[in-house]
Amino acid sequence: MDTPSRCVRICSKSYLTLENGKVLLTGRDLPALDGARVDFRCDPDFHLVGSSRSICSQGQWSTPKPHCQVNRTPHSERRAVYIGALFPMSGGWPGGQACQPAVEMALEDVNSRRDILPDYELKLIHHDSKCDPGQATKYLYELLYNDPIKIILMPGCSSVSTLVAEAARMWNLIVLSYGSSSPALSNRQRFPTFFRTHPSATLHNPTRVKLFEKWGWKKIATIQQTTEVFTSTLDDLEERVKEAGIEITFRQSFFSDPAVPVKNLKRQDARIIVGLFYETEARKVFCEVYKERLFGKKYVWFLIGWYADNWFKIYDPSINCTVDEMTEAVEGHITTEIVMLNPANTRSISNMTSQEFVEKLTKRLKRHPEETGGFQEAPLAYDAIWALALALNKTSGGGGRSGVRLEDFNYNNQTITDQIYRAMNSSSFEGVSGHVVFDASGSRMAWTLIEQLQGGSYKKIGYYDSTKDDLSWSKTDKWIGGSPPADQTLVIKTFRFLSQKLFISVSVLSSLGIVLAVVCLSFNIYNSHVRYIQNSQPNLNNLTAVGCSLALAAVFPLGLDGYHIGRNQFPFVCQARLWLLGLGFSLGYGSMFTKIWWVHTVFTKKEEKKEWRKTLEPWKLYATVGLLVGMDVLTLAIWQIVDPLHRTIETFAKEEPKEDIDVSILPQLEHCSSKKMNTWLGIFYGYKGLLLLLGIFLAYETKSVSTEKINDHRAVGMAIYNVAVLCLITAPVTMILSSQQDAAFAFASLAIVFSSYITLVVLFVPKMRRLITRGEWQSEAQDTMKTGSSTNNNEEEKSRLLEKENRELEKIIAEKEERVSELRHQLQSRQQLRSRRHPPTPPDPSGGLPRGPSEPPDRLSCDGSRVHLLYK
Repeated sequence: MDTPSRCVRICSKSYLTLENGKVLLTGRDLPALDGARVDFRCDPDFHLVGSSRSICSQGQWSTPKPHCQVNRTPHSERRAVYIGALFPMSGGWPGGQACQPAVEMALEDVNSRRDILPDYELKLIHHDSKCDPGQATKYLYELLYNDPIKIILMPGCSSVSTLVAEAARMWNLIVLSYGSSSPALSNRQRFPTFFRTHPSATLHNPTRVKLFEKWGWKKIATIQQTTEVFTSTLDDLEERVKEAGIEITFRQSFFSDPAVPVKNLKRQDARIIVGLFYETEARKVFCEVYKERLFGKKYVWFLIGWYADNWFKIYDPSINCTVDEMTEAVEGHITTEIVMLNPANTRSISNMTSQEFVEKLTKRLKRHPEETGGFQEAPLAYDAIWALALALNKTSGGGGRSGVRLEDFNYNNQTITDQIYRAMNSSSFEGVSGHVVFDASGSRMAWTLIEQLQGGSYKKIGYYDSTKDDLSWSKTDKWIGGSPPADQTLVIKTFRFLSQKLFISVSVLSSLGIVLAVVCLSFNIYNSHVRYIQNSQPNLNNLTAVGCSLALAAVFPLGLDGYHIGRNQFPFVCQARLWLLGLGFSLGYGSMFTKIWWVHTVFTKKEEKKEWRKTLEPWKLYATVGLLVGMDVLTLAIWQIVDPLHRTIETFAKEEPKEDIDVSILPQLEHCSSKKMNTWLGIFYGYKGLLLLLGIFLAYETKSVSTEKINDHRAVGMAIYNVAVLCLITAPVTMILSSQQDAAFAFASLAIVFSSYITLVVLFVPKMRRLITRGEWQSEAQDTMKTGSSTNNNEEEKSRLLEKENRELEKIIAEKEERVSELRHQLQSRQQLRSRRHPPTPPDPSGGLPRGPSEPPDRLSCDGSRVHLLYK
């Protein structure tokens, strides 16, 4: 109890047990503390490999844990078991450059073990398939038809493995691939004896989808080489992204030349691009990527991770890009790669750590690992030999158990093949690539490594375990723009609003115009008793002033848009525009049109309208205005009931901002429209246009008419000219400029303002001036008491009457002259008749009628010129 308490380290309990042997613990009781010692002894027929004693010190054993190996048969007495292998030393994936040395190293390690296949020795017969199915077919049949018999086949490359696996079942051969990722090879019905230590390429797809979700990408594009492995991988990816709510917007493929597909990706604005192709084609693709500038901070490429680390720096005569250009084009791309080297660096079944394996393999290679194809897949090839050795060991009953004789295998022996298949299917061990286990389709289960090319070299940024949906992220990803780019150009919708300076300026003019209209209306009402005002039909002028006010008030809703109001209020603003402008035009222009119409109707006719001039009834004028207004109200009401105006959006072409940002501006403009807008506008503009043209015609026809009943019809005609010209020009121009909100508003509003101002000034200012300058403020009763004033007022009417009377007298004179000529003709006829009966009498020298001796000359003269002169 006097000893103070303290914490001490405990050495690993794994050293207290030994397979096929015993462990003796001395110096301490359990647990093993500092100073404890263990001694290792093996069972009979086994020998100890490693140190026989280890001491615990500060929680660590002094030596590595040994193991017991079975005593093997001498090499001279061991039976050979042959493996037929195809290594692609060149071609689309030259993986054999590193995988063949790894296989040879594994065979050495397996053959040196006494506990695995103690009576057998594995030997390798191999050929270079060049990753070409045609070349592989030749060597496959050499392996099958030439002795010795091969107990298993080991191809690389998916295209070669597909060929070999389909043919192998006819010879009862197990196929174990170290470098095939095609998803099609997972089909057990098509490839019943196929296994692979390289996981299926579809294992990349859950990782890609996870990354798409992590970075918030919803749209991706793909480009693939036209081979079965990549097509089936892409089909699987398409199904997975669809389940995740992600869309593949563009899918491009190529056989040998990727130029056109890359251009298509650029044209379609692809940003997140998944590339599936072999290493040689990858260089072609990225040479085109550089030419199309399809790289940088706006783009992310996802590639396969089993290329050589410096694949983009390797000289390739088929491309015309420099190393620097290729390096620039590939910077920042992401690779998803099956974890092919155990990251935990623990000891495998071969008693090597993954790091020790890499160091040992590097010494056997003739070139630098980065320049050696298949260096990353080499651990898979190494573990493939161990998986095969363990399966054959289990089949043969290695280690003293009963089993079959492997040397009895031939291509017709289905029994041994089935036993090897079952042993292979149940494999489970720790290899240098990690835990080796096969799924039901014979594919390897593994983690996925995520890397990014940063500064010309690959950096690990995370791992993903698809079986547990576990993403381990190191937060070492780097982006050229500082953050992951968007999956598409970020489109910002912006509304084009009316210039507020323009709106305020026109609103001020409109407000002043309304004030002017109110002043004119007040003036007209106040002086309605004055005869001069009464003779101008003041009530129609009042309607004109009211119409101008309504038209000017329409300028305010015409300039309102989303800057001032919400979308719920927009339909009401549309209605206000239409009704104010429509009624304003009907009242303002309609009253002027009515005046000019009746002036033309009454005062340009002949005698049949003579009585109308004396009694022009005002109610007929008001009825005409009411008819015009009623037609507008009816048309507008039907329009709004059948096809009401509502808010519509016009979208323009995208605009690129001046700043170098991945954003596009999508301008939009609000309009008031309906489903059959053009039809209604055609009806409305057609009807109004006819009124305007008819008004111009009537104004021209009545320019010389003078009447006391409507004494301002000439001013009305001038106002009609101005209103008609402005309206006929503005209506089509505003339709053409409807997409330019400032120009359209300026034309429409200024036309309203100017036409209203001109109408008010032309109609009312002369009256004001006359009443002010001449002092004619008398009423009609007072005016009749002042004859002089009445005479002055009737001068124009008298002049017109005198001119008319003169024309009538001239007509009468012409009739009389015709009658005198007829009488002269009759007298001459009678004179000739008399001359036959009596002697001729000399004619009068003056040229008059013959006279008797008693008639004076002047009385008998009937010269027509003198008669005409008398009448004049």
